[in-house]
Amino acid sequence: MVAMKNPKILVAVDFSDLSTHALKAAHIFAQRFNGTITPFHAYIPVTDLDSFHYVGSGASPHEKYGDIEKMLSQRLRDTAMFYLSEEYLNDPILDVGNAARAITYNAKDFDLVIMGTHGRTGFSRFLMGSVTEKVLRMCNKPMITVTSSSDLDKFSSLLVTTDMSENSFHAFPYANSIAEITKSKIDLVHVVSNEQYFDARAADQTARERELELEKLAEKYFGNIRQQVTPQVIIGNKAPHEEIQKLARDKKYNLLVISSVGRTGLDYLMMGSTASHVVRSVRNAVFIINPRGISDDKARELHYQNQKNS
Repeated sequence: MVAMKNPKILVAVDFSDLSTHALKAAHIFAQRFNGTITPFHAYIPVTDLDSFHYVGSGASPHEKYGDIEKMLSQRLRDTAMFYLSEEYLNDPILDVGNAARAITYNAKDFDLVIMGTHGRTGFSRFLMGSVTEKVLRMCNKPMITVTSSSDLDKFSSLLVTTDMSENSFHAFPYANSIAEITKSKIDLVHVVSNEQYFDARAADQTARERELELEKLAEKYFGNIRQQVTPQVIIGNKAPHEEIQKLARDKKYNLLVISSVGRTGLDYLMMGSTASHVVRSVRNAVFIINPRGISDDKARELHYQNQKNS
């Protein structure tokens, strides 16, 4: 079983308001699971057109890169120290290049990545090219995305979703470990969408079959905490991500747990994937595992290309 004890946590910080929420979430996770936190920031010195004013340095791109790095590193540490207890804090990491590739590369040495759903642009959460979505597609380490409304303080309820694919089952051991440590209740949910069937009877028949399958999955993957798990099949007229969004809003789960790769095995490449829609639409924190993330060697190759082009 995957254990969430003593996780090494990498937190992506771009000095936006939302990245401070990522630091707060990391602090809660470190407290709960006895983890350590490493703040991380990536920058592009040549093309960072706002001239580092977002860190309050007042630095010009014409200054020496060494001086800029010192200022950024100090600002990163100061920001982290404001939100984190020193007992959980490791030395910050600074890297040069495209943020998504840099995060994916550096994640190889960590157990968990935490970041906001959008950054300094404010609206990039809704764009295909946002840093968070790119990391979701590439990173093979578990991730938690947070919003300004995420509530991890209580850690009393988890929503775990599955489309009954082997890919989706990769998220189960993490949910099990989190719920076992925090004593949280789990709603294990599968959505049957009427729009996928010719008539309501076919959807009902499928739902009955899935209920039996879901009970078996609960026993297989959550047997040690079975009394904390409630399997549930939802029949709805909307797409699965819309039903998940409604459920997350109505029940206010502390954490949603989902695989970013669905039944086709290719959903993580698509704008329309369930996981991508969920991350962009819910206000809850979302724990995502990508079983098809790129290898460490591929991440290293992309990172070197990234630095050459920076």
